[in-house]
Amino acid sequence: MISLNLTGATRLNIIVGDPIAQVKSPAGVTQAFVDRGYDAILVPVQIDNDHLKALLTTATEIRNLDGVIVTVPHKFACYEFCSSATDRARLLGSVNIMRRRREGGWHGDHVDGLGFVGAVRASGYDPAGKRALLVGAGGAGSAIAMALVETGVRTLAIHDNDVARRDQLIGKLKTVGKAEIGPGSADPTGFDLVANATPLGMKAGDPLPLDVSKLNERTFVGCVITSPVISPLVEAARRLGCKTSTGSEMYNALQSSMVDFLLQSDSSR
Repeated sequence: MISLNLTGATRLNIIVGDPIAQVKSPAGVTQAFVDRGYDAILVPVQIDNDHLKALLTTATEIRNLDGVIVTVPHKFACYEFCSSATDRARLLGSVNIMRRRREGGWHGDHVDGLGFVGAVRASGYDPAGKRALLVGAGGAGSAIAMALVETGVRTLAIHDNDVARRDQLIGKLKTVGKAEIGPGSADPTGFDLVANATPLGMKAGDPLPLDVSKLNERTFVGCVITSPVISPLVEAARRLGCKTSTGSEMYNALQSSMVDFLLQSDSSR
C-alpha cells in the first residue's frame, strides 16, 4: 500500500532495539508519513547496549535523520542521551521516542502507556476504578504503570524479578499522588486488570509471566508482545474466557501518538 518516491530529499527516522525483527512500526509509521503527505521513512536498526552510545552520537550528526523510536532494551539508556524530555519521561527516566531539536540534541517522550490504555479501551474495558496488576517494571512497564495511574486505577500492584527496579518504580509513581501503589506477585488473584510488560512469550519455551490457573474469567488481560501476534498469555487467558488486548492492538493505538510526536514542530525540535 505504501506509495513513496524515495529520493535524496526523503527524511530518515530509525527504530532501535535488540532484537528488532519483531517490531511492526517501520511499515506502519512510514505509511502514516505518506498518508499525511510527509516525505519520510522509518527503518529498523538492530544495535546492542555496547554500541548504542556510538550509534546515537553518529545519529546526531546525520542531518537528514529526524527521529528515533526506541524499543527493548534501550529505553532507559536513550533517556540519558536526551537534551530535554516531557514530564512523564523525566519522572520515569526513560523514553520510547526522540525527535531532533531545532537548537540541537534530542527531545524525548514515553508514550507506550498511552498505547496500552488505548488498546484496553478499544477492547471495551475501562481501567478507571479497577484493581490492576502489572508484571514487568522495565521501560514499557514503567510507562504503562504511569498511564494506568493517570487513568484512575484504584490500586496498582507491580511485580518484577528485579526487586530494586520494582521498588524504584513504585517510589516514582507514589510521587504522582494517585492510586494505592505497592509490590505484587505473579499471582493474579483478586485483580480486575492484568498487564504483562515482560518479553516472556516471545521465544518458544518461555514460561508464562504469571500463574494463569488463578485468573478469573472477569479479569482483563493485556500484553505488550507483538510477535507472536497472540502471545501465549493472551491465548491462555482467552481459553478461560477473559477479555484481552494484544501487543499489536497496543501498537495500533500507539502509532498515531508516535507520528504526532515526530512531526510536531515547536521550540524543542
